Amino acid sequence: MISLWNDARLVTLAGEQPWGLIEQGALLTRGEQLLWVGPAAEVPAELLQLVQKRHELGGAVVTPGLIDCHTHLVYGGQRANEFEMRLHGASYEDISRAGGGIRSSVTATREASEHQLYAQAAHRAQALMSEGVTTLEVKSGYGLSHVAEAKMLRVARKLSALGLDVRTTYLGAHAVPAEFLGRQDEYIEQVCQWLPQLKRDGLVDAVDAFCEGIGFTTAQTRRVFEAACALGLPVKLHAEQLSDQGGTQLACEFQALSCDHLEYLSEAGIAAMKASGTVAVLLPGAFYFLRETKLPPVQQLREAGVPMAISTDHNPGTSPTLSLLLMLNMACTLFRLTPEEALRGVTQHAAAALGLKDRGQLIAGQRADFCVWNIAHPNELAYYFGRNPLRQVVRGGHVRG
Repeated sequence: MISLWNDARLVTLAGEQPWGLIEQGALLTRGEQLLWVGPAAEVPAELLQLVQKRHELGGAVVTPGLIDCHTHLVYGGQRANEFEMRLHGASYEDISRAGGGIRSSVTATREASEHQLYAQAAHRAQALMSEGVTTLEVKSGYGLSHVAEAKMLRVARKLSALGLDVRTTYLGAHAVPAEFLGRQDEYIEQVCQWLPQLKRDGLVDAVDAFCEGIGFTTAQTRRVFEAACALGLPVKLHAEQLSDQGGTQLACEFQALSCDHLEYLSEAGIAAMKASGTVAVLLPGAFYFLRETKLPPVQQLREAGVPMAISTDHNPGTSPTLSLLLMLNMACTLFRLTPEEALRGVTQHAAAALGLKDRGQLIAGQRADFCVWNIAHPNELAYYFGRNPLRQVVRGGHVRG
């Protein structure tokens, strides 16, 4: 069926115009795809004759569907106590070394049933969907055993039943579980051994790791990436969040889809990302929540032409936000992105960070995923915080209920 979506301010994020803005625009959808995009007065007559359903949008702003490209949405429990500990002076590293942090979430996740994890994750996903998210990445990494990692990834896959696309990322190399303390290399060997079966079960779209002083070394991360590449899986990396470990350069050797966090990213890392086409995923929620002061090198990334994505990094310990719209505002106020850069960061560049070429812009041939907003200009999406102006979401050509 061909549908017409008429009388909209189209934020295509394509072409030479700022925002790719088309005043008084129109969209034609056929099935799950965008068939035609342009000024309403220029819709081809032969296509208009085929239109079976019309939607009048009354001048509303229309953007591509939002993409949250870095989340840890599936986990058990919460860590509000650690938030309070940090307010009393404990650092993220202090809490981790004392057995808190990721390991406390591992305990809660292992103890939770698959049904319990799904119920909690579905509630979180619906909060993101209520602000226009149509595509969502979900990482494992709170199981840290074959059984528990598989459980998390199955739950993540099931979230697609809510009416959004879910990409799953295997993050077995997130932390060392208690039973492997002092035996990091042995644990990494297990992480690599679990991966083939997880892939055979259809649970993995990409592979991630936490390369950091309190995480894993570059040598250990390389082993994980080699295992991923041997199976034809793309990689991404938690890189340079707390210190410069050179993880970004390693990830770019493997043509990583993205490197994420990047507060301590070096000039060599930026050059490597530029050469490999790797996306920089900036996570202002974690920066804010941890009260960090070391800013990611946004201007240098901008000058190098490295695409910058934005995400919630939703997780129980360092970024418990469920508002991608709030991240637009934080990206502008904390990292000094422009509102247009921020919006591209949750659409066009977020799609690239997931290796998806069929979404993120409003152009013919892409998926018909878009949001209708009760605003006059797209810069309002970053301007407001604590307000949700979403009117309607269309996913795969159909209005999402």
